[in-house]
Amino acid sequence: MQLIQPDGRPRFGIFDDALEMNLDAYVHRTPMGDRAGRLTSWLGYKRFQYFGVLSGDLLVGCALADFRHSAMAFAYVFEPGRGMRIEHTARAPLGIGMHLASSPRHGESRFRGRRFEVRFGYADAPRRKSIQLELDGRLSVDAELDESAVGFEPMSICTRVGRNGWVYAHKVAGVPVRGTVRTPERTWDLETLDAFAHHDFSAGYMRRETFWNWACLSGRTEEGIQLGLNVSCGVNETSFSENCAWVDGKLEPLGLCHFEYDWDRPLEPWRITSADGALTLQFEPEGQHQERLRLGLVATDFKQIFGVFSGTIRLRDGRTLRVDGLRGFVEDQYAKA
Repeated sequence: MQLIQPDGRPRFGIFDDALEMNLDAYVHRTPMGDRAGRLTSWLGYKRFQYFGVLSGDLLVGCALADFRHSAMAFAYVFEPGRGMRIEHTARAPLGIGMHLASSPRHGESRFRGRRFEVRFGYADAPRRKSIQLELDGRLSVDAELDESAVGFEPMSICTRVGRNGWVYAHKVAGVPVRGTVRTPERTWDLETLDAFAHHDFSAGYMRRETFWNWACLSGRTEEGIQLGLNVSCGVNETSFSENCAWVDGKLEPLGLCHFEYDWDRPLEPWRITSADGALTLQFEPEGQHQERLRLGLVATDFKQIFGVFSGTIRLRDGRTLRVDGLRGFVEDQYAKA
């Protein structure tokens, strides 16, 4: 199914699978209903893709973001108990060196900068996502997740943004990942670590000034359940919500969520709850990756914090899953672009 309908408008709703991003068919309008010019339409379209690896011994995060006037790529490796091992950010004026795939089902996203190269690969048969990363001899990542192996049900959503905007998001979490992570000190085998992956593919005509909180976890519960979680507040919740869990690959919708934390001390504990009482989680931070930028009309205050979740998730069938010591991320994000 294509995202843009024959009349030039996007489809809104929650979908069983990824939509084709046929952006050429989109008719972008101003808030007053006039057809927007080509430059306005081009500048308004923003894209973000993220690949995260989670285990009890290692966390890896890597993002590619295209804001049209600029692009950014970052990667880090964090070891619980030892702290941040490697952290790197690259920025590219006008997106030079950045190419992002138009679908989470096929194609390749890539960034090439000075001594830093990242590739995200997407394949549909079987349904796989991969990451290859090289950073100046200090870090090498070669990893892959296979959704078809677990019969995984992705979260795919398109929601309104303001009067004339929209955001499409396709997300997965709680999928086993295999491959290797190498540094000069050592090599990790992700299958041996029983590691899991999170992937985020987001694109659209977002608010120029926006804020959100987000939380994600992936891992195996004490009962052996493969569990993933994706919840947010401040984005993707106009008429429809991206909030969900994955239980052995099956999608479990969740209600709207509230994030309680100290803005000035984000490394203090967080509390995340849903309005219907189905979700009650505590989050104990262990470290963070931060991006701060002030350039007049452009600004970013981004904190991706990693740590340990505990609490409960009540499912629609009445079961309650206990979360005890599973690692994941939370975010405190403000952006003006």
